[in-house]
Amino acid sequence: MAAITSAGVGSGLDIEGLVSKLVAAEGQPATLRLTRKEAVLQANLSALGNLKSTLSSFQTSAQGLKDLSVFQARKASSSHESLFTVSATNSAVASSYAIKVEQLAQAAKIRSVDFTSGTEVVGAGTLAISLGADSFNITVAADTTLAGIRDAINQASGNPGLSASLIQVDSGTKLVLTSGKVGAAKTITLAATDSDANDGKDLTRLATANFTTLQAAQDSIIYVDQQKVTRDSNSLSDVITGVTLTLKGADINTTGTLSVTLDKDSVKSKVNDFIKAYNSLASGINSLSGYDPETKKGGPLFGDSTLRSVQNQLRQTLSNPVPGSTTFATLAEIGIKTNKKGELEVNSTKLDAVIASDFESVSKLFASSDGLAKRFDTMLTNYLSSTGSLTSRVDGVKNQINDVTEQRDRLNLRLVAVEARYRKQFTAMDALLGQLQATGSYLAQQLSNLPGSGSSDN
Repeated sequence: MAAITSAGVGSGLDIEGLVSKLVAAEGQPATLRLTRKEAVLQANLSALGNLKSTLSSFQTSAQGLKDLSVFQARKASSSHESLFTVSATNSAVASSYAIKVEQLAQAAKIRSVDFTSGTEVVGAGTLAISLGADSFNITVAADTTLAGIRDAINQASGNPGLSASLIQVDSGTKLVLTSGKVGAAKTITLAATDSDANDGKDLTRLATANFTTLQAAQDSIIYVDQQKVTRDSNSLSDVITGVTLTLKGADINTTGTLSVTLDKDSVKSKVNDFIKAYNSLASGINSLSGYDPETKKGGPLFGDSTLRSVQNQLRQTLSNPVPGSTTFATLAEIGIKTNKKGELEVNSTKLDAVIASDFESVSKLFASSDGLAKRFDTMLTNYLSSTGSLTSRVDGVKNQINDVTEQRDRLNLRLVAVEARYRKQFTAMDALLGQLQATGSYLAQQLSNLPGSGSSDN
């Protein structure tokens, strides 16, 4: 809140206005200088941030090509996805296979005889339930209902993957047991020990002999190049090295083709991403460092030494041949050249041809120990790491901005002192002028009272 002063009361002068203008005039040169300096620094900081971002994006694209494993990726396909789908890892051999699916692996499902309802008491005793080689027991109290049996099965801590449910049909209520695991070995069996005697009327109604099979437990059966394969799963990853088959349907009369090839499309996509990222970087650098002769203005980093260093490193890394390559040593040899703007242009026909005919040499151009992608990754790390030169440059600009802020704070403190000094001086002058005005008024009054100084009565 501004202080309330009485400056100007004695003389009538606008002392506050005078002080304000004098302080503003004294501080204006330094204020303008600091404002201009901060604006330039903020523009530099923003430009360096943009440069860092585009360099980081380009590094990400280069990293996508620096490992040989990228070029060893496999693409697997199925001619009949209604029968099977397929995926492959780098360890898969490029080849094709004839696949027939005779049957899918399936889980066992059985149902009990009829009960009057879910609330019917089934009697006391013990149920020993097995799912394949795994088993668990349920102790049944005398008042346990069919619904209670269902709940006990589902909640049993030793349950290996069996689910129980009740269905209400016209003839009554049935207990349905379904295995959560497929395979011929995962059969469901129940042995009932009735505490009231095995009379076939109470708990023994839940013995295996009194259940009907709705779906038999069975293994999957397929043929790979006419060779029979039996497994207890519909996901087969141990048949063909590096390949996972997922069975979807069965038709012994239909032969599907499983194909494994080098994933050249993925590599080409990564190469195109690399080119786009490089061109975005080159365009950004041109914008930041360029000079417009018409406006006679340069970009925010025109003449910046760090940016010049980045440009030179990029050009050098791009143009130096990759040593040890027997076929391709430069990007130009696979159809990628630099234009006048410093951006990359692609001859797609040539690139497609070399990827199709000499995929291994293309991979070495990018991902060998001194390949282009690894070179760029190393070079960019030197700029972008926490101790990199570009990071240091950004930190330096931030420190300069902080210094401007400190200078502005010191200037404001000095102007506060200047304002106080001016106000003190003008207040003293105001008081003196007030005294002089009072003295003048007194003398004028005294002079007017002297004889002969004015009109007299007749």
